[in-house]
Amino acid sequence: MTAVVAPSRRLVAAAGRAIGDYDMIRANDRVLVALSGGKDSLSLLHVLLHLQKKAPIRFELAAATVDPQSPDFDPAPLKDYVPQLGIPYFYESFPIVEQAKTSMQGDSFCAFCSRLRRGLLYGCARREGYNVLALAQHLDDLAETFLMSAFFGGKLRTMQAHYVIDAGDLRVIRPFVYVRERQTAAYARNAGLPVIQENCPACFSKPTERMHMKQLLAGLEKEHARLFPNLLTAMRPLMGPMKEGQRHMPPRHRHDRLVVD
Repeated sequence: MTAVVAPSRRLVAAAGRAIGDYDMIRANDRVLVALSGGKDSLSLLHVLLHLQKKAPIRFELAAATVDPQSPDFDPAPLKDYVPQLGIPYFYESFPIVEQAKTSMQGDSFCAFCSRLRRGLLYGCARREGYNVLALAQHLDDLAETFLMSAFFGGKLRTMQAHYVIDAGDLRVIRPFVYVRERQTAAYARNAGLPVIQENCPACFSKPTERMHMKQLLAGLEKEHARLFPNLLTAMRPLMGPMKEGQRHMPPRHRHDRLVVD
């Protein structure tokens, strides 16, 4: 069995606080991690493995990868790596790239791929008996989505921290909503995680609005150190209901220390 490289205390603390604030993981939950093989999802898997050993409640953990059958993205190395961590692993292969060529109707490849991936992950969770799907989007992702929605859609929206899907049988959680992308990058690098590069071939082939937004935020943060804490405060009402007792805590105690280096 591969030794689990311990994530930093700050990374674990940020994820643990989000899990507590939004009541993401409950006793006897069966949690399926959506594992693309990127730095974020691999970091999330290791953080949840760490928390599984430390948490006062019992929950099960597994991982699932969707292979889009693209020549630019091969997640097959995960087949050897993940089972050595001692958890169940499910590998879902589907010709998403070919399907996009015939079925896309006025949508971006990224949006089409995301819907198909999510559907395959839902199907895997149902088939294998998991009731929670864990996604690895972080605070940078939420901020980019928030600004893109405001700038280009005229709406105030971002990703939710925890929600029940429309069918009512699965919950989706994002334990990294307080985590910065630089934290997952540092952990993946320092721990030598087997990161699969360029895990979205269409998005990496040309600049996207999300990449432009990422660059804009990076420039603004150089001038405004509290940019991301302030964005987190602004996004709070859009991220879903907090656990009773957390929502009434004074903001300076609740999240001032969440955005860390």
